[in-house]
Amino acid sequence: MAVTESELVLLACPEWRYPAQALAKRLGIACLQTPSDIFPPRYLLYDNAGLALIEHRTIGRKGAVSSSRISCDFVSGAARHRRLYGGGTGQALARAVGLSSGFKPLVADLTAGLGRDGFVLASLGARVIWLERHPIVAALLADGLDRLRTAAAFDRQSRDGGDQHEHVLAEIVARLSFYEQDGRAWLEDGCRRDTPDVIYLDPMFPGRDKSAAVKKEMAAFQELVGGDDDAGKLLDAALKVARYRVVVKRPRGALFLAERKPTFTLEGKTTRFDVYSLAKIPR
Repeated sequence: MAVTESELVLLACPEWRYPAQALAKRLGIACLQTPSDIFPPRYLLYDNAGLALIEHRTIGRKGAVSSSRISCDFVSGAARHRRLYGGGTGQALARAVGLSSGFKPLVADLTAGLGRDGFVLASLGARVIWLERHPIVAALLADGLDRLRTAAAFDRQSRDGGDQHEHVLAEIVARLSFYEQDGRAWLEDGCRRDTPDVIYLDPMFPGRDKSAAVKKEMAAFQELVGGDDDAGKLLDAALKVARYRVVVKRPRGALFLAERKPTFTLEGKTTRFDVYSLAKIPR
């Protein structure tokens, strides 16, 4: 079951209280200043590292507390490592959308979530439109994009020195667009006159990936968002709009979305990409 915005509070460090208050007002939730006596099991935190969803879980008979922090970080950590060493256009995600040296598609990621796959595609040269309808998730993604823009601006000022790999951040930012909007509504509105070459779907379902291998932070994220029960309708709408392909990311052992067989499938260790081909991709 999804967590509603009204069940959350936003805790803000003093130096970030004004943007935090503005965000809390937009989301319709309470904003408290840290340090606070109120630390619920799940809350939003606005601090020097940006906006994050914090969750504390009690585990085991001794009541040990396990904590997780969910945020969008496109500048450092796992995102930076994958950008630099993730395998380029040879990785399954890139092959699924048809990305190559001769084809840099416009990809509409209709279920953007934390934006990780879309960022990978943008770092490989694709233009990417993120769409996310959940207000809390959209706020996390917008915060990550803002910090990426800040890093890119600093990058432009320091082109004469530093790590040459970092000089591409501004180029990646230029290839990214973000709308807080339902993906199907965006398609029905005419895609804001940006007809995508490829539409990418990564729907979430209740009970998905409940194995021990799932990271605790993603389990918390799934609880927040709930399931995309209308994913089948989203696939139907996507197939009517995309120029060349619709790609659906699924757990490796899951059924086809809406029981619709894809043209072909690319499999990884834990996930797969179901590709619905609509026209031949130009090379």
